[in-house]
Amino acid sequence: MSSINRRDFGIAVVATMLLPVSMARAEDTAAKADGVAVHIDNFVFEPAQLNVKVGTTVTWTNRDDIPHTVVCAGKFRSKTMDTDGSFSFTFTDPGEYKYFCSLHPHMTGTVKVG
Repeated sequence: MSSINRRDFGIAVVATMLLPVSMARAEDTAAKADGVAVHIDNFVFEPAQLNVKVGTTVTWTNRDDIPHTVVCAGKFRSKTMDTDGSFSFTFTDPGEYKYFCSLHPHMTGTVKVG
């Protein structure tokens, strides 16, 4: 292999290794810019209080071993989510949205959209 070919091969190897890393970071940045995450763990929505702009998508993910739901009367209702299940809702109107788990009504949270 000539030195030019070795150099080209080395550049190709490095570029191939870096491409997935840069793509993953771009996806993470896009997800953070477009949405907000709420985790369900130990029978708690975390964070329980959110302040977001109109057009924000909130995604709830169940990290608990027990099934949960996310319900806001008259606005949205998730299916029952098992462990690692998720539900997303995009808030298109300003206001205060109180939600709860229909299986465990003591679990509550609020999204303020403005």
